Amino acid sequence: MNKKTIFLAALSTALVATTLPVQADAIHRSKANALFKTDFQPRGQASLDRLDEDGVQAICNRTGNSPPENIAKRLEADQLARVKYPADGKLMGNWKEGEALAQSGRGFTWTDNPGLPVGGNCYNCHQIGPKEISFGTVGPSLFHFGRLRGHGADMQKYAYSKIYNAKGHNLCSEMPRFGHVGALNEEQIKHLVALLLDPESPVNK
Repeated sequence: MNKKTIFLAALSTALVATTLPVQADAIHRSKANALFKTDFQPRGQASLDRLDEDGVQAICNRTGNSPPENIAKRLEADQLARVKYPADGKLMGNWKEGEALAQSGRGFTWTDNPGLPVGGNCYNCHQIGPKEISFGTVGPSLFHFGRLRGHGADMQKYAYSKIYNAKGHNLCSEMPRFGHVGALNEEQIKHLVALLLDPESPVNK
C-alpha cells in the first residue's frame, strides 16, 4: 500500500468519523421532535408551529446556550439590525399602560380569541413594581431600572430594542422576542419602556 493510498484511507476514515455523529444527531433530533409533538394538540390559535425552532434558537439549543463568541456576536448584530423603531422617534409611552401590560399574560393562549391584545406577562420573570409581591426570578430584577441607569435617549433605545428582540443583546436569552414575533406592537413596547424609565413610574420611586 503506497503513501497516497494510506493518506486517502485515513482521510476517508476521518470524514466518516466526523460525519456519522452529525448525521446521527440530526436523526435523533428529528425523531425526538416528532415524539415531542405527539404530546401536544393544536387548539384555537395555539398551533404546533409554536414548537418549531428558527435558526438562532437552533444554534442555542445545539450548543447548550453557549455558541462560539464570534458566531454569537455576528448573530446578535443581525438580530439587533432587525429591530423596527417607531417612525416618530418617540420611544416612551404611558407607564400606567405599561404596568397593565406587565401584569397581563393573556392574548396568545389557546382559549383567547385571535386578535385579542397580548400582554407582556413581565412579572412572570422579573421583579418590577414595588407593590407586586408575586414575581418570577428567571430574569433580573428591574426595580429602579431607570433610577439606576437613567432615562435618556440611549437608554430608551436600549430598553425598546431589548423588549423588541432580546436576542440582539444576548443571543441565547430566554426572554421572548416580543416585537420580532409580533406579540407586542409598537405602542405597547413604548408603554413598557415608560414603565421602566419614566421618573414618575413607581418602578423608579
